[in-house]
Amino acid sequence: MKAFLLTGPRPASPSDESCIVLSDDSPADQFKGVLAGASRALAKDPEIEVNWTADAPGSAGNNFRVPMPGRNLPKDAAMLARGYADSFALKLRHHNESLHVRRSPSEPVARACFDAVERVRYEALGANEFSGIRSNLDAATQARIGSDPISRASTSEDVPVQSALALLLREHLTGQPVPDAAIAGVDMLREWIEQKAGGDFQALAASIENQSAFQSLSLNMLQHLDLTQVEDREDQPEENEEEDGDEETEDEEQGDDSGDEQESSEMAADGAEGDEEGDSESQRDGGDDMEEADEGEEGEEGMLPVRPNRPWTDLPETFDYKVYSTAYDEIISASELCDDEELTRLRAYLDAQLKGLQGIVTKLANRLQRRLMAQQNRSWDFDQEEGMLDAARLARVVVSPGQSLSYKIERDVEFKDTVVTMLIDNSGSMRGRPISIAAISADVLARTLERCGVKVEILGFTTRAWKGGQGREAWLASGKPQHPGRLNDLRHIVYKKADEPWRRARKNLGLMMREGLLKENIDGEALLWAHDRLLVRPEDRRIMMVISDGAPVDDSTLSVNSAGYLESHLRKVIEWIEKQSPVQLVAIGIGHDVTRYYRRAVTIMDAEQLGGTMIEQLARLFEDE
Repeated sequence: MKAFLLTGPRPASPSDESCIVLSDDSPADQFKGVLAGASRALAKDPEIEVNWTADAPGSAGNNFRVPMPGRNLPKDAAMLARGYADSFALKLRHHNESLHVRRSPSEPVARACFDAVERVRYEALGANEFSGIRSNLDAATQARIGSDPISRASTSEDVPVQSALALLLREHLTGQPVPDAAIAGVDMLREWIEQKAGGDFQALAASIENQSAFQSLSLNMLQHLDLTQVEDREDQPEENEEEDGDEETEDEEQGDDSGDEQESSEMAADGAEGDEEGDSESQRDGGDDMEEADEGEEGEEGMLPVRPNRPWTDLPETFDYKVYSTAYDEIISASELCDDEELTRLRAYLDAQLKGLQGIVTKLANRLQRRLMAQQNRSWDFDQEEGMLDAARLARVVVSPGQSLSYKIERDVEFKDTVVTMLIDNSGSMRGRPISIAAISADVLARTLERCGVKVEILGFTTRAWKGGQGREAWLASGKPQHPGRLNDLRHIVYKKADEPWRRARKNLGLMMREGLLKENIDGEALLWAHDRLLVRPEDRRIMMVISDGAPVDDSTLSVNSAGYLESHLRKVIEWIEKQSPVQLVAIGIGHDVTRYYRRAVTIMDAEQLGGTMIEQLARLFEDE
């Protein structure tokens, strides 16, 4: 059974409950079920979940995101999906993240090499044991090489050292040759690597099953390559570290967004330097504040939206909120964040997910349409002495010819012009099912309201970077003045303008499926931005619907300001809008209670409820007037 799980999506054994394939499932669903079962068996973790992604593959703890193979499951695409899933499962089984982090060298290039070599280690353990895994991992390696600069290198300076070193070590540990696309690049550095560190390969092969020993030898190898200087890492009690690390691995991996898919890129080196600096500065400058930060910080990846500062009138001084710099904030159209080809691919991925929910959401949308259209239909005053003859009263005319109250007069009905703004949280904690449901619901609702003559604007909010961007760098360069206020760079996204037809904007909604988009959230400023856009609209009725899953979170801001700084600002903005603004504000919380912030709000515990909840909330707003 194990061999089958690791080599292909054939019908699962009835005795294997984790891989039961329902006859009415699509081939892709069947394949995903088998893939999840194989990953659970390989990692020895029954909680593993496998999901399709149109973005870069990755893993976060026991949640795997692998490339969507397509409806017909072509062999190459299926092997690629299996390859990434096998790699993530092997990492869970053989890799101790806490130990790895403690032993990582500080130099950017050395750290990139250290990470790449470790991936080779745990993948080699699976490849050497199972031939099916070997083929799958080879497909994933081929895909990584295709986007790696090593495949395009014309000189030795263009070759990422980590990529060449990993492929040479892979060749030694598994016997698999260097992929054709990377041969030329590897050959440019082969002589140098083998001359300086060739003797280390044999020792690494002998220690492949012991991560601690393997990493000690890896550090020696990096020293021989003049990429790092050995620090007093050996002074730490390795055995105790490993034991402690085993206990911490599960927790550590929850925050690991698995950069496996990016390790082949030269960005690994540059990104490592930036992340290292940002993390260390954040921890150093505000460690105490971070520990006391508000409850919303429990999702480190960011729980809510972000937006630019744009009040409609002078904001109250009681807001007590500062922005260190707005120079790096951006308001950008979704079409500007990626090319047309990628948007088309992301929209196709969204459409694939929409199939399973479209029926339910469309029914609810039709219900809303009937309510709205009923308010716009002709209305009559009956039992009038003159006007049009009421056909329903013909019997009365026959029975009592003298009865004069058998006519009706059309009543003038005023239906207010309406614009609805949907402000969607694009924070990291929304990734996966919540953001998919939000995008689907926004898509269907926009179409529905457009048919009813109601304008719809769809906006998103996040930040440009994790843990501060250029604004934070400017603050550091200026000597880190106290109480700087908001430090991160805002990114406010316009998916659909109010006057833009849905058919022109439909492709833009696919951008929400781009995983790298979702970062941190600063809700108060986002509300002001969306509110400001609504105020300049000519419609009589203006409605703002906020869809979020938590409280504002931005590590860089919270680390150098008081705890609850962002949350306090959000509360003041909401109170100001609800009490003074003509804009009607309603909020929907996904998995988190937002009724503590918004007067008119509802909290749903299951993202599947979002579509129906949106419809009902809007219907109530329309019917209130």
